Amino acid sequence: MGLFRKRRRSYSVGPRQNQWKGPRVMESLSRRIAAKRARTAVRRIAFVRRSIMIIGMALIGWTIAMGVRHAGPFFERLLEIKEVTVEGVRHVDKQEVVDLVKLKPGTPLYLIVSSGIKERVESHPWIKEAEVARVPFHELHISVVERTPAAVVRAGSQNFLSDGEGHVLAPLSQADDHSLPMVTGVDPRALLRGDEVVRRAIVSGIELANLVGKTYEGRLQVHAENPSNLVASVRGVRFHFGEGPVGHQWSRFQQVKSAVKTVDFDGYGDIANDVDLRFKNRVVVRERG
Repeated sequence: MGLFRKRRRSYSVGPRQNQWKGPRVMESLSRRIAAKRARTAVRRIAFVRRSIMIIGMALIGWTIAMGVRHAGPFFERLLEIKEVTVEGVRHVDKQEVVDLVKLKPGTPLYLIVSSGIKERVESHPWIKEAEVARVPFHELHISVVERTPAAVVRAGSQNFLSDGEGHVLAPLSQADDHSLPMVTGVDPRALLRGDEVVRRAIVSGIELANLVGKTYEGRLQVHAENPSNLVASVRGVRFHFGEGPVGHQWSRFQQVKSAVKTVDFDGYGDIANDVDLRFKNRVVVRERG
């Protein structure tokens, strides 16, 4: 039986051959080459775009620079300041304000520094506040608020005009203004350098004038040599005020004035009165001859 059995064909043992290996390798290689080419193309396109953008921006910048260079004189002429208008002045001449601006001929509006002009204009003794505005196309407008005269200050042998804050407005020499209260006993040098103690004394004198003027007619004179003893005189009566608020001290006198029969505001005769308000909760009246 074994003699008739068909013998199987034997194969040599070895690695298995893949008939598709060659084509698949070529296809994968082709895809990689195509992808590399695509990436290279994308990079080139991006580089070209960036180059175009840079060149475009450079051209735009150059165009703007050349335009500004050539158009600068045109715009300067177009916006050249030809008029300076001043509003709000009464005691100050308009030309004084214009001179303080220190405007150079041909200056365009866009070169104006408003804060600098405001500071220069406010340096004038009479000007309290100033506002500077640029009005297209050729106007510089200045609006000012002047200080108001409130007292005549006698310092040494000269009279000076002062506002309500104790600022010196102008010298009066020997002239006077009887419509304003007078403050005397002030050191001329301290007054002119704006000493704070002197200014407070002047302000207190003006406040006293407003308070007393509501009750008694006549010009008030305040001797302010000693700030702790301000002496206000009106119609022959002298009032002594201490360092505290003068309004409170005057109110104290107002409360008792009806009971003080010896105070005479006729301004005549050799006998006059001193009313001392420097003591707390007391009003002291003295006769002087």
